Amino acid sequence: MSSGMKHKVERWTGDSPPREAELRRLLNEQGLSGYRWSNSPGDIYGAHSHPFHKIIYVVQGSITFILPEEDEQVTLNAGDRLDLPKEMIHEAVVGQQGVICLEVHQRS
Repeated sequence: MSSGMKHKVERWTGDSPPREAELRRLLNEQGLSGYRWSNSPGDIYGAHSHPFHKIIYVVQGSITFILPEEDEQVTLNAGDRLDLPKEMIHEAVVGQQGVICLEVHQRS
């Protein structure tokens, strides 16, 4: 069960999708550094949670997060950011173009 905090989504508002370097700069400005991962179209992550706060930026493609505790689905596209509170149960389905993300784990 999550800590009662709600997830947060920040949508990319630029005229064109950001480059990975721009997203890394945004993270660096916040004192954060992430690692890069990718998945193929249609890949699925079953329901799970993490013992840390998770931040994800989509670099390319899309991914949909299913948040059963909030009865919500959130699709992220290039440049979008998702903050998932520690212990929040989530599932994910990768979009038709696959996905590349930057991910940060905050343990505090």
